[in-house]
Amino acid sequence: MSRLFGSVRSRATLGATLVVAVALVAAGTALLLSLRANLTGEAGTRAERSAQAVASELAARTPLGKLSGLDAEDTPVQIVDEDGVLLAASEDLERISGTGTSEVTPAPTRSEEDGRDDRDGPDHRDDDRDDRDDRDDDESLEPGEIAQGASYTNGTATVDGDTEDYRFAAVEVETPDRGRLTVHAGAPLAAEHSAVGTALTAMLIGFPLLLGVVAGVTWLVTGRALRPVEGIRREMAAITASEDLRRRVPEPATHDEVARLARTTNATLAALETSVERQRRFVADASHELRSPIASLRTQLEVAAAHPELLDLDGAVEDTVRLQNLAADLLLLARLDAGERPAGTRVDLAALAREEAAERRRVTVEAEPVEVSGSRGQLGRVLANLLDNAERHAGERITVTVRREGGEAVVDVADDGEGVAEADRERIFERFVRLDAARSRDDGGAGLGLAIARDVAVRHGGTLTAGAAPAGGALFELRLPLAGSDRGTARP
Repeated sequence: MSRLFGSVRSRATLGATLVVAVALVAAGTALLLSLRANLTGEAGTRAERSAQAVASELAARTPLGKLSGLDAEDTPVQIVDEDGVLLAASEDLERISGTGTSEVTPAPTRSEEDGRDDRDGPDHRDDDRDDRDDRDDDESLEPGEIAQGASYTNGTATVDGDTEDYRFAAVEVETPDRGRLTVHAGAPLAAEHSAVGTALTAMLIGFPLLLGVVAGVTWLVTGRALRPVEGIRREMAAITASEDLRRRVPEPATHDEVARLARTTNATLAALETSVERQRRFVADASHELRSPIASLRTQLEVAAAHPELLDLDGAVEDTVRLQNLAADLLLLARLDAGERPAGTRVDLAALAREEAAERRRVTVEAEPVEVSGSRGQLGRVLANLLDNAERHAGERITVTVRREGGEAVVDVADDGEGVAEADRERIFERFVRLDAARSRDDGGAGLGLAIARDVAVRHGGTLTAGAAPAGGALFELRLPLAGSDRGTARP
């Protein structure tokens, strides 16, 4: 079962079908109840009209044997007195339930026993009048008056051999000669049962068909909506299998969530391709840079082994130092790429700048105390790399300025050399990049200093840019958030 409904398409279809099913059952139940109530109400109205008609005849002193309402074939009628004694009933009535009495044969009246009409005998009418004067009724009616309301019940009746369900209405009437009488008249509920049964049958047939249509349409629409997602999945699987990060997933020509997913996926693939390509170039460049000092050192050692008198000790030491520095740079870059976060200690950039410039000639420091949060060792490496770069290109003077600007600490390292062309001011921060003027490995280094400096600045939440100095040389501007500011956290 979990595998059957394990897809979004099947779950969406099931959910939509269940929601529609619940709505249809609720609506169908409400419709049936409303239809039943309306039809039952109409039957009650017909029964009340029949009872009112008979009550009107009784109020007009019509004899029981001449009541026209007792002749109706589809309206069973009972007339009972206050004691519940049946006085008259429909001619073809054989059985009844749900009214005041189940009797269908009227009890003989006193006038029938004496052989006289009910209207004869003033003494009897006087007795009835005395009885009406003595009783305490809930509703006071004048002789000949009919009660306004009616009470309703449901029951069954057998008329001329046919048994049906009926809605009965009971109406009270105050007769001048017989006292308070109650007229029970019924209206058949066959139409109500037929209509409700027809509606129920239609629902039982139509609801499953409608649910099938809803399920089919939902299945098709969901499948069509998820088709681009399946295309993205297949392409991602193909990219993973081929390891070709130049490929991209198809982007649907829509503006929905699937299209945004495709665009985000392609952006992620582009970033991943750039990162992988950068790592490949880094590995290739690192291998190339390491090969030269290692090969030089090996050559010198082999020559020294064969001819000790030809050993260039100074050259071997230089190659070893260069190899050591390159290994340290590569290790630092690897740590930065791995997401190493700088320590959150306070560092005085002014003191750090003076410390790095102390052993260098031609360097002038103009600084005010400014504190930032980060790693003292990494920030010192940034200043050292910037000063090393300036020393390789400066003519006579290098100026380091440390100042506070808004919520940032700004460090400017300017020289009076030839400067950096505007087209190269971003490229020089790429790894293993050396401009034409610095192609010599002996003089220009491995091309990692500025790349390391920018990576450290970014990790500290700052920036490092290159521009033109007032003296015409290069100007490197380092901006870092002040200690305690909202930006004083390392970027991931």
